[in-house]
Amino acid sequence: MNLEFFPSRTLTLYLARVFIIRIVAVLFMLVLVLQMLDLLGESGDILAYKGNGQAQLLHYVALRIPQLVARFLPYSVLLATIITLATLNQNSEVISMKAAGLSAHQVLAPLIAAALVVAGVSFVFNERVVTRATGALNAWQAVDYGPIPQTATSRTNVYLADGRDILMAGALTGSGDAMVMTQVTYYRRDANGMIVEQMRGPRATYANPGWRIEKPLRFDAMAVQSTRLEQAVVARGISPAQVAMTGVDPDSEGLLALSSSIQSRALAGRRTTDLDAAWWHKISGPLSAALMPLLGAVAAFGLARSGQLLIRAVIGMALGFAYFVFDNAALAMGNFGGYPPFIAAWAPFLLFLLIGETVLIRTEE
Repeated sequence: MNLEFFPSRTLTLYLARVFIIRIVAVLFMLVLVLQMLDLLGESGDILAYKGNGQAQLLHYVALRIPQLVARFLPYSVLLATIITLATLNQNSEVISMKAAGLSAHQVLAPLIAAALVVAGVSFVFNERVVTRATGALNAWQAVDYGPIPQTATSRTNVYLADGRDILMAGALTGSGDAMVMTQVTYYRRDANGMIVEQMRGPRATYANPGWRIEKPLRFDAMAVQSTRLEQAVVARGISPAQVAMTGVDPDSEGLLALSSSIQSRALAGRRTTDLDAAWWHKISGPLSAALMPLLGAVAAFGLARSGQLLIRAVIGMALGFAYFVFDNAALAMGNFGGYPPFIAAWAPFLLFLLIGETVLIRTEE
């Protein structure tokens, strides 16, 4: 038996090339179909804003495609693995490789190496493209697909508590005393937690102290009466420094920026479990692409004429999709504090690595 990990340069390049071509093809089809369906659902909201047209639809597509690529790349690697290995099995190429003395791990080695390259590209793509596209899309959606204020920073769906009272904003731009909130809603509650007053306004600025809402619509729950005001200062206990530590979206920040956000929140004595789990998942998520050839390897072996090729392909697909289910569940548990962040991000990967190796060794080695 040949004990080299890559026993043949020609065979390694052949398998890697076929595998990567199919990854790209599957990813292209998935993104194309999903983007069309997503655009059908969002086009009404985009065109509802006066002045929006084809250019805005194309801009939405440009921002949404990186998110779809990042999310469905591991699925594409899984499907490409099953298609590639099932085709090689059906054409008796796997039998030829095993007859030449190659083990199951050596057959899979070129695919795993190619998947590691894909994982590295995915990590860089997520850090440099996906985070920026996500931040821009969230900011655009927060203003209902209207013009986005050109400021240094932008956050969406901000939720702040001032004792019993609540201040919410659809979008937050700027930094320090120059912070500006849009689509502002303020709730004042009594000692029993009941809402006694509500204010809604298009814009709020820092009044030092408090936040000045411009032209708010005030609703008095006790009198059941609405009043339009010129301005109102609310939430005097909330400062820009407190606002800066809230509303962190890990999907729109890279590793370094997210590390800074985690450190700032930790220094303020706030819970960082959800951000820690997201930080680790930024590494384990792209690396899951390298796990797919191992989980789909069951489709490569066994005699095609035995009639079990379809069953083996289904088993490989089930293992792959089970990984994604466990990964999402563990990450959710990590966000809620049920699992330590490191365990939440890496436990599914290590568990299915052992499962894949066990299945491969027990059935083929």
